[in-house]
Amino acid sequence: MATALQTKEVANQATQPRPTAKAAPAPAPKASPISALRIGRKQAGSIGMVFLSLSAGALLWHLATAINLDFYINFSNVPSPWRVLTAFVGHIQTEIFWTHIGVSMRRILISYTLATVLGIFIGLIMGRSRIARAFIMPYIEVVRPIPAVAWIPLAILMWPTEESSIIYITFLGALFPIVLNTLHGVEQTPEVLVRAVQSLGASRWAVFRHVVIPAALPSIAAGLAIGMGVSWFSLLAGEIISGQYGIGYFTWDAYSLINYQDIVVGMLVIGFLGTGSTAAVKMITKPMLKWQKRTR
Repeated sequence: MATALQTKEVANQATQPRPTAKAAPAPAPKASPISALRIGRKQAGSIGMVFLSLSAGALLWHLATAINLDFYINFSNVPSPWRVLTAFVGHIQTEIFWTHIGVSMRRILISYTLATVLGIFIGLIMGRSRIARAFIMPYIEVVRPIPAVAWIPLAILMWPTEESSIIYITFLGALFPIVLNTLHGVEQTPEVLVRAVQSLGASRWAVFRHVVIPAALPSIAAGLAIGMGVSWFSLLAGEIISGQYGIGYFTWDAYSLINYQDIVVGMLVIGFLGTGSTAAVKMITKPMLKWQKRTR
């Protein structure tokens, strides 16, 4: 009797499903030390190349001013790098110099923000609507070639203050690259993706949000970077003519006073501010383009 019960218990245990062992999650891939070392070497090489290039340019500049080079380009009145560095160190210790930089940065921030919001909106609408494109494009093609300097007299008459006129001129400079690059990005959206999403029942807004905008982001990012550079050019044109503060006014005032080293100081500060602001735009837009790496 006991043997029969034991046999029945064994049979029941054999027929019961056994718990399956859960598969351990795959460990996240770790970057190998060799890959990290290669990336570090590439970055160090890029930084070293930048330093070498700037050092070579400063050396040529020093030699040209030291021998008063006059071969089609005259360097006799160009200050040496040391004189420019000395003037720059003196200026950064004054409050008015930082006021000039702060005023220019504020103007750039206001005008560039407005141009970004309006430029992306207009570009997206033009890219998805033939009627909007046919209506807006003639204005863009007519106004876009007009240089910033030509806008200054009319801007002074249109706007109540010099500050608002300078911001308006800077806004126009940044607007058109952003609009055109956004339009180009929307036009380059693969139509196959749009039809595939529509076949799944997606609405027009869903197609616009999940297909058109991500596909246009690379061109939008390029337009934002170009627009930042053009906005600095337009800002300086406005500050030179009608400004009382700003790094452009500082540079023009140095020319009026025949202060050659301050002219170069203003030019170099403009260059570094423009480079830094463009790099900031690229850094801000970089997280939006992570999908490009995943698709490669």
